[in-house]
Amino acid sequence: MSKKKILFVCLGNICRSPMAEGVFKRLVKENGVENEFEIDSAGLISVHQGEMSDSRMRYHAAKRGYELTHLSRPVTRADFDYYDMIIGMDEKNIAGLESIARTEEHRNKIHRMVSFSRYLNPDYIPDPYYGGDQGFENVIDLLEDACNGLFNSLTEK
Repeated sequence: MSKKKILFVCLGNICRSPMAEGVFKRLVKENGVENEFEIDSAGLISVHQGEMSDSRMRYHAAKRGYELTHLSRPVTRADFDYYDMIIGMDEKNIAGLESIARTEEHRNKIHRMVSFSRYLNPDYIPDPYYGGDQGFENVIDLLEDACNGLFNSLTEK
């Protein structure tokens, strides 16, 4: 069985997408299916390339037992050939991904993170970068909900 390859994408790859990566990796580990998934994250801009996640996101993640070790990288056209699913956090991310996608097959790999939400019903995953602590906590709540929905949709037999 081939691995399911998932790429989470936000603007700078320092808040939302590395957090989604961290949440999903924990779900995979807790369910003993690490060998069935390959999970990464990327950003639409390369301003933060090579940097750790935002220190505030790492702080709030650590409070819930997540360790974010990802280094920011930009999404590439090659990612569309490699990954099975490319998941954007908001409409600007989706539009950016659609502008990179070269084929219908590539466009079909693009998904909205909120389409996997189970209990919370957000229109998008907001960028907490310019906000305070509550914004980071809210993003983690939204991502935990949506990542659980995504995980369940991919592992239901």
